[in-house]
Amino acid sequence: MSLRVGIVSAAWGAFAHLPAWRAIAGVEVAAISTSREESARAAADRLGLPRAFWNAEQMCADPDIDIVDLGTRPSVRLPMVLAALAHGKHIYNASPHAPDWAGAKAIDAAWRGTGSIGVVDAFAQWLPAHRQMKAMLAAGHIGAPLGGTCHFNLSLFNAPNRQFPYNWFAQAGQGVSAVRNNGSHALYMLRHLFGPITELVADDRQILKQWTFPEGDGIMPETNDLANVLLRFESGLVLQMQISWSMALHDGWVIDVFGGKGRLVASSPTFPTARDCVLRAGQIGGKLEDVTIPAPFRTVPGIALDWQSEPQPSFPMALSMQAMVEAIHGHGTGAPDFAEAIEIERLQEAIRISSAQRRWVSVAEIV
Repeated sequence: MSLRVGIVSAAWGAFAHLPAWRAIAGVEVAAISTSREESARAAADRLGLPRAFWNAEQMCADPDIDIVDLGTRPSVRLPMVLAALAHGKHIYNASPHAPDWAGAKAIDAAWRGTGSIGVVDAFAQWLPAHRQMKAMLAAGHIGAPLGGTCHFNLSLFNAPNRQFPYNWFAQAGQGVSAVRNNGSHALYMLRHLFGPITELVADDRQILKQWTFPEGDGIMPETNDLANVLLRFESGLVLQMQISWSMALHDGWVIDVFGGKGRLVASSPTFPTARDCVLRAGQIGGKLEDVTIPAPFRTVPGIALDWQSEPQPSFPMALSMQAMVEAIHGHGTGAPDFAEAIEIERLQEAIRISSAQRRWVSVAEIV
């Protein structure tokens, strides 16, 4: 019997998540939920889905839904996650995982011991270039990692568009900021590559005081848009991380790490995707050169998409979703899962405290 998925969001959920779920054998997307009956019914008709909901918590309680894919803003999503867990659903949850540390702890307490498989939509580790980077690190291509940088800088609001669906990022109380949004994706990837982080020091602030539309009026944002963080890993590696959604002529996504034998650089001009994220590598005595990504990382059995499929995020999402489905069937684990999500939220809380108190913070302090 197919696993039945209900998706919350007729925007990004319909655009990227729906084709990813449809690419996996043994999965049926059975429902869509939006906040209004009219838009929910219209979305179900447009997408060819059998059911429409306009109360997400009702969908979370429906016995004919096995997996709930939650893609709305963190402050709105928290009660949905808790409702889904209360009704024994498996959850594919957006990132940021929660609106704040208290919300993250509430999710963790509700999830532990339930048997529900919870996976976060932070799919960077499933990108072909990043999978190859992980393999080369494990093979000792650079030796022990000694230092590096991570940038995830975008220009979302330097020349804002009224039609951009994420202008609500300006609003306080929604559980978002550059370091919570962009930064959560970076932190998932950095922990995946380099292991646990033991302490950090951070400066998290607002630099763009107004988002000015072409007509001259604008939005006065209430959220932070630039964070600089030093991360000390359990291994001893210290890495610099810069996160912004307000960088003019942004430099996109970069993970640049060097060791005693060489260097690896993964980069993308914007949010990293399967096709545009590239890997370069070099060892002492040579130079940085493009790395050819092995075919098994570009096309995966059982996934009716590949690394060039559109929309671009759907392929790595489908890999994450496939691992989740396998975990539901008792084979392996989903990744990144809710156990990893609480650790990323712990780091986010450490960043908040460090920036407020102007000091190094041990991650073990955050309880």
